[in-house]
Formats: sequence, C-alpha cells, structure tokens
Amino acid sequence: MAGPPAAWVVRFAPLVPAGAPVLDLACGRGRHGRLFLDRGHPVTFVDRDLSAVADLADRPAATLIEADLEDGSAWPVPGRRFGGVVVTNYLHRPLMPALIDAVAAEGVLIYETFADGNARFGRPSCVDFLLRRGELLGLLGDSLSTVAFEDGEVAVPRPAIVQRIVAVAPARTPVAIPPA
Repeated sequence: MAGPPAAWVVRFAPLVPAGAPVLDLACGRGRHGRLFLDRGHPVTFVDRDLSAVADLADRPAATLIEADLEDGSAWPVPGRRFGGVVVTNYLHRPLMPALIDAVAAEGVLIYETFADGNARFGRPSCVDFLLRRGELLGLLGDSLSTVAFEDGEVAVPRPAIVQRIVAVAPARTPVAIPPA
C-alpha cells in the first residue's frame, strides 16, 4: 500500500497545470504519482526499485523507469520537461540542476525532505542526507520563483526536521536567433 500523499504535496498539487505530465522522482511506493494519476496527469515514476509501483505498469498514463539516481548514470529523462516535478524524502544534491531543468515553463517543483537536526528524531541522521539551514532555497538559485518555503520541525506524519519548497518556472519562451 502506498500510504497517503504528503500534506505539502496535496496542498500545492493544484498549481500543476491541468493534464501536464508529472515526474515523481525517487517515487518509492508512488503515493505522490498516484495522486497525480488520479487528478488526470500522465506520470513518470522513477526509482532504483519499481516493485512497489509494479501494479501501475498497465496504466497507459503511467511510465515506470528503473534508474539508480546516484551511481553516475545519465539523467533518466533527458530532454523531458514536466508540468510538475515531485520529490519527497530524498536528497542527492548533484541532481538539482537536472531537476530544475526538468520543470517546464510555468511548471511547478514540489520538494520536501529532511534537514539538519533530524538526527534527534531518528533516520535519516547522516549529514549527507540532511539539508543545511535554508539550503534548499540556495540550491534553486534564481532558476525558479519560490511560492512557499518552510524550514523547521513538524509533528505529522511523524516528528522530523524538514525543508520544503514549492517553486514555479517562468515561461521559457525561446529567443529567436537571427539568421547569419
């Protein structure tokens, strides 16, 4: 069972343009991708183990991509842009430029993961998997416009220290290059 989607994702899901494709990165059991499938979006599920979303293989709107995001392999969705990119409970800093680039013009990035101080509540506790204070804002730079940002302690679904952000991409109208 996938479990309920994170309240942060549910709250900001309506910002994803209707019918736009969604990327559920490090999807796990697919709770967020399932939310977007139910909302009428085609969803690409990416994880190193897809067994927890194998039941979606026959759904035409679901694309399953098995990929280890940390082994140095190529970005699993090269050149694709999504109206929504969702990442929760996962951090691999080298992916951030590709994640930002994957957000289509007027698309939305919804990101939530653990932050420094979470060790007092359990896992993750390794600093490699915890954002530093305000780090998520810095990782986005000026590429996307922040809609909402939180950095602190939460009680639900369990006590944790998290950072979460929702950011939108400006319209990416290509500039016409004059003929030589």
